[in-house]
Amino acid sequence: MSENLKQDNVEAVGTKEDVEKLMRKYDKESNTRIWEGKPALIIRAVMVVFSLYCIYSTLFSVAALEKRLTAFLAFVVVMGYLTYPASKHHVRHNFIPWYDYVLMIVGASCFLYYCLSYDSLVRILTSASKIKPFQIAIGIAGILILMELCRRCVGLPILCVVGVLLIYTFSTGINIKRVLYTLFYTTSGVLGTPVQVCAKYIVVFIIFGAFLERTGIAAFFIDLANSLVGGFSGGPAKVAVISSALCGMVSGSSVGNTVTTGSVTIPMMKKTGYKGEFAGAVEAAASTGGQIMPPIMGAAAFLMAEYMNVTYGEVALRAILPAVLYFTGIFIAVHLEAKKLGLKGIDREQLPKLSQLWKKLYLLLPLVVLVYLVTTNTRTMQFSASIAIIFAIVVSLFDKNNRITLPKFFEALEAGGKSTVTIAVACSMAGLISGCITATGLASKLISGVVSISSSVKFIDPTMVALFLTMLCCIVLGMGVPTTANYCIMASTCAPILITIGVPKIAAHFFVFYFGIVADITPPVALAAYAGSAIAKSNPMKTGINATKLAIAAFIVPYIFCMNPAMLLIDVTAFDVIQIILTSLVGLFGVAAALEGYLVSSMHPIIRIISAIGGLMMMVPGTMSDVIGIALLALVIIIQIVKSKKAIKEA
Repeated sequence: MSENLKQDNVEAVGTKEDVEKLMRKYDKESNTRIWEGKPALIIRAVMVVFSLYCIYSTLFSVAALEKRLTAFLAFVVVMGYLTYPASKHHVRHNFIPWYDYVLMIVGASCFLYYCLSYDSLVRILTSASKIKPFQIAIGIAGILILMELCRRCVGLPILCVVGVLLIYTFSTGINIKRVLYTLFYTTSGVLGTPVQVCAKYIVVFIIFGAFLERTGIAAFFIDLANSLVGGFSGGPAKVAVISSALCGMVSGSSVGNTVTTGSVTIPMMKKTGYKGEFAGAVEAAASTGGQIMPPIMGAAAFLMAEYMNVTYGEVALRAILPAVLYFTGIFIAVHLEAKKLGLKGIDREQLPKLSQLWKKLYLLLPLVVLVYLVTTNTRTMQFSASIAIIFAIVVSLFDKNNRITLPKFFEALEAGGKSTVTIAVACSMAGLISGCITATGLASKLISGVVSISSSVKFIDPTMVALFLTMLCCIVLGMGVPTTANYCIMASTCAPILITIGVPKIAAHFFVFYFGIVADITPPVALAAYAGSAIAKSNPMKTGINATKLAIAAFIVPYIFCMNPAMLLIDVTAFDVIQIILTSLVGLFGVAAALEGYLVSSMHPIIRIISAIGGLMMMVPGTMSDVIGIALLALVIIIQIVKSKKAIKEA
């Protein structure tokens, strides 16, 4: 590619305003009100108070669970309606319509009524038959106002599921008293496990992430990646893969990480010669993969340990090989793309020196402390996260440019509170879904339906059909939902189905988690890919398709570890582990080459098919499949070498 073309390529990079405009169009969470002056200060104060309340509540409060959860949701309703307008057309400076004030006050009052009257309610409402008409009205208003907030900040997919289940619940003949009693006044609905997990664990980890971001750790990760791989062929794309994996691991947001690291890596990739659709896709796929990257996994690792009732260390261990395969697949793809286009790396004189970066390793201390405390069970997860927040503040003091001063301290608390709104609302909807399924006994019917459909499909393993149906469900439910809330929803709704049909518990939870996450790069609602396309100035749909191709491992590996949990390092020997790692990596190389259409030279469509089959065979644990895979890939390599030598002679 000529220097002029490269220059034209890099100049076509989206600005911050371009990103905001596109994300307001596609991402509900980005469509927020604009506050300035005194109103902004008041709202920031509310966010800060909320974050401080959450830390106090999860660490020190001895109040009844229902009291803490209803106060938590009252806060969420207030912040939600102050932040999210009814539509993007209502976004104006310092403006909120009167009806939003009404919704905010009524919604918060519904939960505060429960909170303040809990002691008397717990004695009176011992069964659904004792609920009074005005308490029914309070329950209905509280749920509907939460659902409207969900529409504004999360989107319609999960809300449609809730609506259908509510209609189904009433259609079964269950009276309204019993429905409202279950969904509003017990811990089987809105106040169910997802919101409990959110209020107890997720909020503190979100706040920790906000503090960690302000220590400058993202810039450190980017510099580290540049130092390691920036000078190699197509270096900037490889930098994007490594830095986004590290940053996404702690950010807990695929979209947020795409915007943060993508603003640096995407212009670098385009300057090197990558097309916009590919550059945006690399960043989106890698940022999304950061959510499955141990040991943090966007805080989901700690939640998975809680849901599965296993140790955190076990979750982190099981996540290693799938994560390695995911990022290796992207890394191979960007390398092959660079070789195909003849792209060079960054001049090594312009890269950070590894010797200089050692001085900033102290930035990792908060993460090390967090992982150590949780792994050794020295402290509870929420207490460990709080201690890690203190360490984040301390390590920031060593860098005058990223020092967490008092204004930055409050800024981090504000950011943590604001980020919690969407997650808490999504979790409350997950509670409603779970409550409806429990109240109607729908779980057994769903399982029977999945088994029936699976069995009716001939010539295909019924478990594979069930996994495919669950995958579609996870992708739909995961559209636009943040990582931690995403997992809470999947763990409550989809994982039990797989466990019932015989999939091991750990494999089932990893399966639904993976496919909930890849919703961020799977068209038509690929928010991370859209964020990348806004920066790359590329077509959003094409960027999403490219991101899906790059993340192919995330669509293959979950099926493999459900059919054979050896990939999750379950019931394996040391030899088995080595064999699985080697064959899986070689197999992934074959699949990536097939998708890219290039190995040593361009590949004929038939050769691409053979390469894909060989790669898949090697990724499936088993000696016979490995032998077949090796034979097919060896054939592909021989054909490619012969073709390359022939082309050289003819030239």
